Amino acid sequence: MQSLAKFTYASTHYRPREGMIAFILHRISGLAVLLFLSIHILDTSLVYFYPSGYEDFMDAYRSPFFMLAEIALMAGVVYHGLNGFRIALFDLVFPAAWTIDRERFSVRLTIFLAFLLWLPAGIIMGGNFIGYTFLGW
Repeated sequence: MQSLAKFTYASTHYRPREGMIAFILHRISGLAVLLFLSIHILDTSLVYFYPSGYEDFMDAYRSPFFMLAEIALMAGVVYHGLNGFRIALFDLVFPAAWTIDRERFSVRLTIFLAFLLWLPAGIIMGGNFIGYTFLGW
């Protein structure tokens, strides 16, 4: 019972720092891109093998859930690319500059730049989502 209490305390009081947050976001965004590419390959292959199934997929993609998932996927792709560039830059070009303070700053900068780069696409895709879902465009 003591180990359960320790686990509960540790899991509710752990405060991840920037490096752990960047690691988790990088993994989640990478898995999201992998899932998207797998589904995309599957539905594209249906054009040849099962055309009516492809039409069913396209109808599902026009649902509000998939439209919101597409907006989130765009954010994940932008973040994953920028964070991968950040990691490669520190590992390959500036390995001596890999300090905790610079890592914290670079993670915050990466998240901020990813948001700025995602924002125009998010606004356009969000407008399409609102127009299609609520206004019936």
